[in-house]
Amino acid sequence: MWQGGYLHTGDVALRDERGYVKITDRTKDVIKSGGEWISSLELEDIFSHHAAVAEVAVIAQADEKWGERPLALVVLMDGLEDLPSKKDLLALLHEYTDTGVISKQVILTRVKFVNAIDKTSVGKINKKYLREKYLS
Repeated sequence: MWQGGYLHTGDVALRDERGYVKITDRTKDVIKSGGEWISSLELEDIFSHHAAVAEVAVIAQADEKWGERPLALVVLMDGLEDLPSKKDLLALLHEYTDTGVISKQVILTRVKFVNAIDKTSVGKINKKYLREKYLS
């Protein structure tokens, strides 16, 4: 973990002009799609703004044309009368791309509704297992 006097954590970060560091994702969770790097955490944050979304995990899924594409695994809130469609959730992404907040490459995101998102023994989202489970 220590190389050249630095601790290599596997985090992806940005440093601003004042020297503040913002962790944006984990190296193994960043999605490379058509030459563009997409943060899984950023997409999860956007999807979680939808009132019907109880939980979401975004993972990379292999794609012949783009290399990888984001796959959003979405758990909806219980007891909803009006269930959102995949198209409704993707419209939320379009709002963020239209304003330039995120790259237009995220439009390639796929959405899959699931009953639950697999967790590790300590309750964290198990992205390694999810990538294996949704390999293709």
